[in-house]
Amino acid sequence: MLCALAAAPTLAQSARPLRVVASFSILADIVRNVGGDDVEVAALVGPGADAHVFQPSPADALRLAQAQLVLINGLGFEGWLDRLVSASGYRGPVVVASKGIAARLRGSEPDPHAWQDLSNAVRYAENVRDALSLARPASTAHFEQRAAIYIQQFQALDDKVRARFFAVSKDSRKIITSHGAFGYFGAAYGVEFLAPQGMSTDSEASAAVVARLIDQIRHQDVRAIFVENITDPRLVERIAREGGAAVGGRLYSDALSPPGTEADTYLKLFAHNALTITSALSAGQH
Repeated sequence: MLCALAAAPTLAQSARPLRVVASFSILADIVRNVGGDDVEVAALVGPGADAHVFQPSPADALRLAQAQLVLINGLGFEGWLDRLVSASGYRGPVVVASKGIAARLRGSEPDPHAWQDLSNAVRYAENVRDALSLARPASTAHFEQRAAIYIQQFQALDDKVRARFFAVSKDSRKIITSHGAFGYFGAAYGVEFLAPQGMSTDSEASAAVVARLIDQIRHQDVRAIFVENITDPRLVERIAREGGAAVGGRLYSDALSPPGTEADTYLKLFAHNALTITSALSAGQH
């Protein structure tokens, strides 16, 4: 489904790679794809880890202190970042990769999960490209070429995902996930996502919310329930059991899977989620 990112010539082969720290694994993968061999990228919150409840360590402060560029998601996603920057003594640029994206609001709070819409991923790649070019001007052409190839892959995948959802009845596109991470995905592809937890995983789901979800499964034709890679599956499994529904699989919300597994890049993550959701919804139509 996905093609390999084509190699592009670099204008800075003799230079040491730019040391970049990204706040979480999905953003780090975007930086690697745009930067290629001209960047050395570390993620503070790694694969399978939850940025909402992340507790930075002294090693993270040291990693930040040694960076030449820091890239973050923004939109309130990294509530721990200011304390970490202060503790590390880092004085370089901190670039918000979601800059320019029209944030969805939940009440008065912005939804930080903007990468769950491939059209937003284009803006992430452009912002990363511009930040890398500013930090390493000699490699600007290299970054521009790689970003252009990467953005083409976003657009090709988006076309395939839209075709998959087009084949699923609109009335069937109602599912439950662990927390409210898929609002952008739902808006892009016409899916209603319900969740026992809000946009962050750092608070407990209330008994009233859980009871309402169970009632919705029973009476509103909720077709699929999914666990997430960053959350304890027991709550979702309980909701499925009491509602009389089956768990449709695992989705990747805020983090990649470990290297060598099914969702270890952003493009693979998005393709996996789309296939998992549409497969479960299509099965529910028969």
